[in-house]
Amino acid sequence: MQKIKAGIIGTGYIGISHIESIRRTGFADLVAVADSNSDLARKKAEEYYIPRCYNSIDDLLADPEIQVIHNCTPNFLHAKINEQVIQSGKHLLSEKPLARDSEESASLIRSLQKHPGTVAAVNFNYRMNPLVQEIRSRISRGDIGKVNLAHGSYLQDWLLYDTDYNWRLEPEICGVSRCIADIGSHWMDAVQHVTGARITEVCADLATVIPVRKKPKTQVETFSVSKDAEFEEKPIVTEDYGAVLFKMDNGAHGVFFVSEVSAGHGCFFNFEIDGSQASLQWNQQTADQMWMGFRDQDNRLILRNPNSLTPEAKQISYLAKGHPEGWNDAFTNNIQSFYRYIREGKQPGTDACSFATFTEADYIIRLTEAIVESNASRKWVKVRPMA
Repeated sequence: MQKIKAGIIGTGYIGISHIESIRRTGFADLVAVADSNSDLARKKAEEYYIPRCYNSIDDLLADPEIQVIHNCTPNFLHAKINEQVIQSGKHLLSEKPLARDSEESASLIRSLQKHPGTVAAVNFNYRMNPLVQEIRSRISRGDIGKVNLAHGSYLQDWLLYDTDYNWRLEPEICGVSRCIADIGSHWMDAVQHVTGARITEVCADLATVIPVRKKPKTQVETFSVSKDAEFEEKPIVTEDYGAVLFKMDNGAHGVFFVSEVSAGHGCFFNFEIDGSQASLQWNQQTADQMWMGFRDQDNRLILRNPNSLTPEAKQISYLAKGHPEGWNDAFTNNIQSFYRYIREGKQPGTDACSFATFTEADYIIRLTEAIVESNASRKWVKVRPMA
C-alpha cells in the first residue's frame, strides 16, 4: 500500500506541528514544503529532511505526486490558498480560521460543493483529545442527563506586555477579531462538538487592554520574545479579552471568557458541561483526567485508561494508563483522522467524520462575527445563517 503524499505551505510555528504530526501517522509521507520566505522554507526542509522545497503555492500545487495540502499560512491568505487547493483537486487541511470573514468562508463552501470528492478539514484539534471524545460519548448516551449549562475559559499570557507583537494583532491580516477568533474559536468548537448542539445567540463584552503596542522592526515568530531595541508604536483595535454569554439550540445556556493577557497562563483551556443528573469538566493542562460531579454521590476524578474508555475515545488513545497524552497527541489525532478518512475512501457529505468540516468552521466564523456585532451594539445577537 502506497503512502499518501503531502505538502505543507507555511513553515512557521504551527507548520512545524503539522510536519511532526504527518510523520506520526505512519501512512502519510511529507514530500514538500513551500513558503514565501524561501530562506525559511529551505532551512525547514533541510532541518526536517523534506526532499522538495517550493517558493509558492503554485509550485506546490503543480507537483503531481502530492495528494494533500496543509495550509499553515497567516489568516489573510487562507481563503485564497484554500480556493486554489480546492480547484486543484487535491485534498485540503487548513489551519483555522477557514477564512477572515463569513463571505469568504461561504464562497469556499460553494467551491467545495463543486468538488464532492475532495476531503477538506479545518484544524480544530482540541476536540480530538481522548477525554474530550469520552465526554462527547458520555453526553450522547445520556450519562449526565439533559444538558443545561456550558461554561469555561481559555487563557494565555503571550501578549501580556506592550512589547509583545505578532501579525495576529493586525486586523488586515487576522480579521476583525483576534482573541475570540484565535482561541475562543477553539473553545466554541469543542463545546459544540461535545454537546452536539450549536450556539445560536450571543451577548458579548470585548476589551483591548493594551491600546498601543511596540512593533519590532524585525519579524517575531509566534510565542517568542522580541529583543529588538528598535520598534514603532502601533495602535491596537482587536481585543485582548472577551466574555460571551450564549444560548444553544438544545435549550442550554452558557458563558465563556478568553484572554491573551492573563499572566501565568500559557494555554489554560477548560470547559464544564452541567446536566440534569451530573456534570463533566476537562482542562487541557491536565488532559489525561476529567472530573465528573454529582449531587447525591461522591464526585469522581477519572484518569484516562484505554481499557475503560468508550469505543469512540479508545480509538484515539494509544498509550497505557499513567502515560500522559497531551496537546501534541490530540493534534496528531486530528490530522490522523483526516488521513484515515482519505485512506478508507470515505465520501464527504455521506460518511461521518471526527475532524471539523468546512461547514462547521464557517459556523465558527459567523459566531465570531455575531460576538463582534454584539459587543458593538451592546445587545444580544443571533448567529446569521450562511448566505
